[in-house]
Amino acid sequence: MSSGQESYIIVGAGVFGVSTAYTLIKKYPNASVTLVDRDAYDADTRVAASWDWNKVVRADYDDIIYCELALEAQDIFRSDPLWKPYFHETGLIWTCRDDYARSVIDNYKRLGRKADIKAVSVEEARKLYNGIFEDADYTGVKEVLINPTGGWGAAGDSLRAITREALKLGVKYEVAEVATLLLSKTGNCSGIKTTKGKVLKATHTLICAGAYTPTLLEYSAVNSGLPNIAAGFRLIAGGITTGMAKLDDESHAIFGSMPVAFQGYTTAQGPFIGSLPPTPDDREMKWWGQTIFKNTREVLPGHYVSSPPPKPDYAQWEVSKRLKDDIKYANKVFYGKKTAHWNLEKHRICWDAFTTSSDFIISPHSAAKGLYIATGGSFHGYKFFPVLGKYIVQMLEGQLSPQLTEKWAWDRQRPDPALSPDWPRSEMKDLVDPVRTSKL
Repeated sequence: MSSGQESYIIVGAGVFGVSTAYTLIKKYPNASVTLVDRDAYDADTRVAASWDWNKVVRADYDDIIYCELALEAQDIFRSDPLWKPYFHETGLIWTCRDDYARSVIDNYKRLGRKADIKAVSVEEARKLYNGIFEDADYTGVKEVLINPTGGWGAAGDSLRAITREALKLGVKYEVAEVATLLLSKTGNCSGIKTTKGKVLKATHTLICAGAYTPTLLEYSAVNSGLPNIAAGFRLIAGGITTGMAKLDDESHAIFGSMPVAFQGYTTAQGPFIGSLPPTPDDREMKWWGQTIFKNTREVLPGHYVSSPPPKPDYAQWEVSKRLKDDIKYANKVFYGKKTAHWNLEKHRICWDAFTTSSDFIISPHSAAKGLYIATGGSFHGYKFFPVLGKYIVQMLEGQLSPQLTEKWAWDRQRPDPALSPDWPRSEMKDLVDPVRTSKL
């Protein structure tokens, strides 16, 4: 690769896009690298899934590939001065209703990683951490995984910091919404066109647009007359609710040193639920709910895809009572009656792109030369932020390992979504508040 001749447009400035831009500009200081995002990197709020108050950082995967990659990322979070300020090693507790705990422990052993990781009984778990989880829902739980090396990352803060560092090194940042890809009739991609008509060209166009990816590819398929550009079955936009409670002094004294907590479920029961420790400054504790939903809508005449609401901010702060109740339920299954009086506020709907296996897509697009895809975070991408760019650049250069090339391919066999507990099954329209009509 010639650093003087290659140019890159990266659509989406979340963890996939920013990690790639940062990696590219460090490796090729003279390359032209442009991030394009609808929001400024330092905006007060953004639609990127990785922009958030906090995100889980863990390596507890039953899939050994993600376990290994997450451990690699954690090593950077712990040691690199650029990343270290944003990682909080609080540990984690995970109630497991299947063999998940044993699989994680086995993966650590297979990878030769030493950690004080263990599986304990429900009886023992109730007594840990000064008993804050004694009233949790342990129905059907086989054992409880304890890993003191997990924790959480200050997601929005770290995203801003790494973006700022990339800009210092020479990455350009364009605030714009992308309307379509520039595609020739023979399937060559030469860049993008914004909704305001601005054209940006590059030798490499990389789509890291998260939940917007299926919509952008649908627009581009129709605009170019190349139907194979569309995402089809590969990606779907899904949403989940998060909520916060601000802790008073008494509550913070009890919960301030808690670990990240998970309630793990089987496929039949639904997605796992999480609870994150209070943030150091604002003392805000966070949950995410169990309802993952799509938003199927007509993005073009006759073209229906799941897409975030068509508002500039994805209507992310417009949270229905039913979705707020999902956060109340998450609070209850972790802490029972002891936190039932808390005021849960500051709700947000977070959108991301899902694959049926929860595997990322990091791959050339098979229907267009010069077009590459790096997305599909499926709500677990943030923890890989320090290393995503390394592997995406390997993909761009044709150096990705055969194992990862196959796992992250655009065209690959994909499992039945019914087998994935995290697949979006509800429709957003069925979860909104009913519209009240006045009686005349």
